[in-house]
Amino acid sequence: MRRWLLTALFLSTSPVAAAPADDFKRLQDDYEAWMLRESPTLATSLGVRDHDDRIRDISLAAADRRAADNAAFLKRLEAIPDAGLSAADRVNKAILRRTFSEAVEENRFGQRTMLFTTYYGWHQGFAGMADDLPFRTRADYQSYLTRIAQYPRLNDEALKITQQAVDGGYVLPCIALQGYEKGIIGVVSADPEKSRFYAPFLKSRPADMSDADWAAMKTRARTIVADVINPAYTKHHDFYVGTYAKKCAKAPGISAQPGGAAYYAFRIRQETTTDLGADAIHRIGLSEVARIRAEMDGVAKKAGFASREAMIADMRTNPAYFAKTPEELLEKSARMAKTIDGMMPGLFGKVARLPYGIRAIPAETAERTTTAYYGPGSPVTGIAGTYYVNTSKLDQRPFWEIPALTSHEAVPGHHQQIALQQELDIPLWRRYGNGFTAFTEGWGLYSERLGIETGIYDTPQKDMGRLSYEMWRACRLVLDTGIHAKGWSKEQAVAFMKDNSALTDANIDAEVNRYITWPGQALAYKLGELKIRELRDRAEKALAAKFDLRRFHDAVLGQGAVPLDVLDAQINAWIAAEKTRAE
Repeated sequence: MRRWLLTALFLSTSPVAAAPADDFKRLQDDYEAWMLRESPTLATSLGVRDHDDRIRDISLAAADRRAADNAAFLKRLEAIPDAGLSAADRVNKAILRRTFSEAVEENRFGQRTMLFTTYYGWHQGFAGMADDLPFRTRADYQSYLTRIAQYPRLNDEALKITQQAVDGGYVLPCIALQGYEKGIIGVVSADPEKSRFYAPFLKSRPADMSDADWAAMKTRARTIVADVINPAYTKHHDFYVGTYAKKCAKAPGISAQPGGAAYYAFRIRQETTTDLGADAIHRIGLSEVARIRAEMDGVAKKAGFASREAMIADMRTNPAYFAKTPEELLEKSARMAKTIDGMMPGLFGKVARLPYGIRAIPAETAERTTTAYYGPGSPVTGIAGTYYVNTSKLDQRPFWEIPALTSHEAVPGHHQQIALQQELDIPLWRRYGNGFTAFTEGWGLYSERLGIETGIYDTPQKDMGRLSYEMWRACRLVLDTGIHAKGWSKEQAVAFMKDNSALTDANIDAEVNRYITWPGQALAYKLGELKIRELRDRAEKALAAKFDLRRFHDAVLGQGAVPLDVLDAQINAWIAAEKTRAE
């Protein structure tokens, strides 16, 4: 009896092994804290003010440290058994495994020294930082000034890394970089008050500041722009023109670089969340191009044109389809956005609460960038989402693109998906972390197709515009793999896009430059859309008359962005649950 009591006492006072769910919770908490520490401006945008005086460390030493941290997280993750985890946490675990392992793998490639594309660079990211930060109090503005004053250090580090990229042969192709320097020097403003960096100081004085203090802070901002920001951007411009541009690559494909073929294979896997190879993707692209081309022929014939080519030629050149002023283009885009807003309850059971606004793309980058893009907001700090519209080269921005473009970038596309994700009861690292391009961009392209059901393509030109946009994404499968795996030239890629889509010349040139300088990213759109359409077809067949489109859309978006294989499993589970619910 006494022996039993001693044994029981020993057992009751011994450490109890932590349950898998507890270990997983601790790991996620540690990862979230790490994520906010490594992304200090993101932390501020989410209301976490512990890192308000910091900017991201972009050094290679920091990249190595982050890779080591991810390897340590991965080791901890693999030690946690699936048994004892909820279904939701098993999904979270699978996503974290992919996130950690890809972060470790990516850091092994020499291409990590390539810090910019024609779509993005550290100089533009920093110039747009204010768009993602709150500006309501003295502390908000002080934090911002502290951060922008650190730009020379970030810029010097970026130039140092870029010099290493030049020395190692990791440089972008000459043929994609014409005029790139304009996007650097264009940030420099002789009048500090007209600088993008000064924009927050054009707002009203914060309530917790006196007029004198506010005036002093604005003076400090002008001084930083003139004496700190402008010289750094000029230094970047001079380095680019004097060094980088003279060493640009001759071949357009990433495979010509050291380790380029292996890096491209990684990029395909990372962006598409599939195991498809370049050859398979190329074939899918050619098949989709042929299918969409036949549909375009049908639209042209129905519209009374002799051929698809004749209709597209008219659409590209008829002055009636183009705005005369930037304001006219913005107004038509805004009206389309508001029209679709009114249709959203018919497509979803749950509509995102966060609103979105519309702005022109910054002038210094507009001429060389895409037609439009979306900037996420933050419900925590009261920042709306933003639909950015390109108002440069108005003779290249036709009205018939607006319905598909707005559906993709605003609603029911990126804004609905991303703003809704920010509301979900999922871990913070998923609400604001990895977006999985195949999911987010696949949803954006699928959203364009929803316009058929809502009736926004109410003219043959708008319908041809929709098909042209779908063709654009199908062409990406052909062009990206063609350039980076099959030796295609830029001229060959441009000709293929021009022959098959209705895109204007400026858009085609900007897009092909994007594929050349950002390998793999463009593959995600069409592959993601095909998967969502496949899942919808599967659900419609399985549920027949009991299929509810609003509930299907809620199911697709209701778990946040996930890899395509995870989405497949989730929709299968939803279909099974719907059968039970319907019975």
